[in-house]
Amino acid sequence: MCDLAFVPKPFHLDLESERERYLMHENDPDDPRYRAFLAQLWTVLKPLLRPGSNGLDYGSGPGPALVAMAREDGFEMTAYDPHFAPNVSSLDRTYDFVTCTETAEHFASPAEEFARLTGLLEPDGILGVMTSMLDDRSAFPSWHYLRDPTHLAFYSSTTMLWIAERHGRHISFPTGNVAVFT
Repeated sequence: MCDLAFVPKPFHLDLESERERYLMHENDPDDPRYRAFLAQLWTVLKPLLRPGSNGLDYGSGPGPALVAMAREDGFEMTAYDPHFAPNVSSLDRTYDFVTCTETAEHFASPAEEFARLTGLLEPDGILGVMTSMLDDRSAFPSWHYLRDPTHLAFYSSTTMLWIAERHGRHISFPTGNVAVFT
């Protein structure tokens, strides 16, 4: 069972409204609080990578802070975001690692997106996903994640395990909101 909760298509925002909402997020690459937030994934992922590995930040947003952090640590990293870094040629190659921080919840078609993400990886590549997990359905009605109209897909650890199995990956949950697919 995949256990995904999702917003039906008739309730999705149009692309321009979605973009306007994203611009309200505070994603300044120089903001130490934002960097600390992204470090929840990066500090887990970085030790798993070979020096000089190349990566893709999928859904980098208007301020690609994780790209800057990875480059500062000696890794090559490319930003991709359909609204803010729509370099589709970056989706035509494979990477040693792909990050997807606070992006999976925006997927209108999660099955297609996770197929794309795993397809962007080298055979031994690593996918790091950071999203709040819906493991307690009783909290769903008051959950802060539900209040953002751009959030369309809500994953649980069961969902992530299902995704890993479907794509032939192993998965670990180093923290409550980080899933690492190897």
